[in-house]
Amino acid sequence: MGWIGEQIDSIKSLQFRQVLTQAISLGMIVTSALIIWKGLMCVTGSESPVVVVLSGSMEPGFKRGDILFLHMSKDPIRAGEIVVFNVDGREIPIVHRVIKVHEHQDTGEVDVLTKGDNNFGDDRLLYAHGQLWLHRHHIMGRAVGFLPYVGWVTIIMTEKPIIKYILIGALGLLVITSKE
Repeated sequence: MGWIGEQIDSIKSLQFRQVLTQAISLGMIVTSALIIWKGLMCVTGSESPVVVVLSGSMEPGFKRGDILFLHMSKDPIRAGEIVVFNVDGREIPIVHRVIKVHEHQDTGEVDVLTKGDNNFGDDRLLYAHGQLWLHRHHIMGRAVGFLPYVGWVTIIMTEKPIIKYILIGALGLLVITSKE
């Protein structure tokens, strides 16, 4: 029967107490991941402390699949910094470099213009209709570090959902059938 048959026999032989223990273990793993994520949000001051570069617009500095670590401080945003921002009407955050900063002397507010290093023009075409500048509330964080290529796992699972479901199913089956 092979490996699949052995796994099915293993599931059939489980007792209620074992299943409950393994379900609680799985729940603790998921809860721990959420606690770590929320802790990172508090430490970094960013609503999304880790993002994956999804396009080639920042090459050669950051390539598609790189993971960026973000931090959001109260320091003023300066030209040359790499920021991650959300645009009204778009779900996916964008990673680009600040090319211009316009500071209002009366209010102290800062308007920001961005551009991808590999793009020809600025990002005004990406902003919401009629929007010429980004404001502080659009900025999710500043890039403070990165891991090259590690984000490809996320990209592959997003572009090929069947792989994600197979992986989740296999991990769930592994947790349920483990005897420890």
